Formats: sequence, structure tokens, C-alpha cells
Amino acid sequence: MGEELGLLKVIVVQGKRLVIRDFKSSDPYVVLKLGNQTAKTKVINSCLNPVWNEELNFTLTEPLGLLNLEVFDKDLLKSDDKMGNAFLNLQPIVSAARLRNILRVSSGETTLRKVIPDAENCLVRESSINCVNGEVVQNVWLRLRGVESGELELTIKLVTPVAPAT
Repeated sequence: MGEELGLLKVIVVQGKRLVIRDFKSSDPYVVLKLGNQTAKTKVINSCLNPVWNEELNFTLTEPLGLLNLEVFDKDLLKSDDKMGNAFLNLQPIVSAARLRNILRVSSGETTLRKVIPDAENCLVRESSINCVNGEVVQNVWLRLRGVESGELELTIKLVTPVAPAT
């Protein structure tokens, strides 16, 4: 295991336009994986636009991995159906946290960097990484892959020790 960088708080906010996997709807939940750590949200019954607002925590270590997400439809009598997957590169938020330490930003709200959608990520739209009262925060919309439609909104917070003033 590498150097510990801090606590990664992932708030699974909501899903939009998820695919139907049951007769008329789906019972979605999200599984998040970071390295060998796994967490999952609660199941939202009969909903294609679920709101979870659920916080899941991970320990962030070097080397950085990708935050992987999979959405499933909960089924009682058979295995759960896949409803898409996505990933988020954590390098931009870690770089922004290092920049926050260099700039010694600790109060108010400051935009540290922007991440734009491209072929190397699942972003739906541009995402800002901000320092909000000392916390490094990124709000993202991720497009689900492997399915006809679906997006997930996440809020990522990286809680790291602030470097002491020298």
C-alpha cells in the first residue's frame, strides 16, 4: 500500500434517465470501487431518476486509481441486471488539493481547476474543482457506458491535511 493522501468522500447525489431493466422501471443501486475498497448505495425502488444523496467514504492512497462505478437493477429471483458503468480519474482532484496547499487557500471559495469532457473520461459536461472553506470539492455528471442512456451526479470531496505554514 502506498502513501495515504487523505479521505475521499463520494456523495452519490442522483441518477438521470437510467435504463429500464424490469417490466416498466428499475430498482437501481450504485457500487463504487477504489482499489480494493468497495461501497454501495441503498436500492431505490421503481425509479429511473433516483435521488440517493448518500455519502460513501474511501481512503485515498498512492498510486492513484480510478473511481469505478457500476449501476445495477436489484432483482429478487435472479442476478441483478447491469444498468451501466462509469469511472472518474482522481488525479485532477489530488492535483487541485496540492495546489490548494501551495496557494494556502483555506477560506471562502476558490476555483482551483476545470476538467473538460474528452475521450479519456466519462464526464457529461465541464467540471470545476473548487476549494470551499478549506475542502477540495468537485461536482461531476458522469455518462454511463454500455447502455442506451443514463447519467450519475456525484460530489467528490477530498479531505487532506492542510500543509502547515512555514
